[in-house]
Amino acid sequence: MQIFYAPDISGDTFALDENESKHLIRVLRMTKGTVVRLIDGRGNLYEGVISIPDAKRCIIDIRSRIENFEKRDYRLHIAISPLKNPERFELFIEKSVEIGIDEITPLLCRNTEKPGIKTNRIENIIISAMKQSLKATLTMLNEPVSFKDFLKTEEEGKKIIAHCNSGISRSSIKEVCNRNENVTILIGPEGDFTNDEILSAIEKGYSSVHLGTSRLRTETAGIAACHSIYFLNQ
Repeated sequence: MQIFYAPDISGDTFALDENESKHLIRVLRMTKGTVVRLIDGRGNLYEGVISIPDAKRCIIDIRSRIENFEKRDYRLHIAISPLKNPERFELFIEKSVEIGIDEITPLLCRNTEKPGIKTNRIENIIISAMKQSLKATLTMLNEPVSFKDFLKTEEEGKKIIAHCNSGISRSSIKEVCNRNENVTILIGPEGDFTNDEILSAIEKGYSSVHLGTSRLRTETAGIAACHSIYFLNQ
């Protein structure tokens, strides 16, 4: 069954925007009386039927609502460096949302080569991945922030920094994280975190971790970290 995004839904009816309406009516060729599902990005899943199959403003009659749909018992926040190749960063966004992540912060590190991100494009990727993976809660995308300033923020739960520096003691994620525990993970750029950045994070209460014996690209490391927390909580 198709899922459609309805961020401002309220009451017994909802009018899909033009993009969603066009996709539903002209691409999927749905007609009056067809059952559809809607998500609002706030954890609610709705079921309704098409009452007015207009390709510019399709009207849905809401029949039921499920609150906290597939709500997880933990919260995951990954702060990750933007990449020189934006498509690789977007791959991380897509896959992490599919796996399950609550918040993403672009982290500007000493070795970050390209600090900018395409916010509107990434937000659309997040919405698409949320619908594709049957989730009802929209992942929060924050504005880029410097590594130094991020360390000043108060993050709840376990805080970890994943890096490749074997000269600094590291543990595995499963050794430092527990089930049903909120987690904040720092993932560095192509050139990894500097020694000073790693030590600064450790001084701020971050646990030093590795992601296995392979040297991973930044986007792969982010996906692996996200999946490690997901797998730990199964």
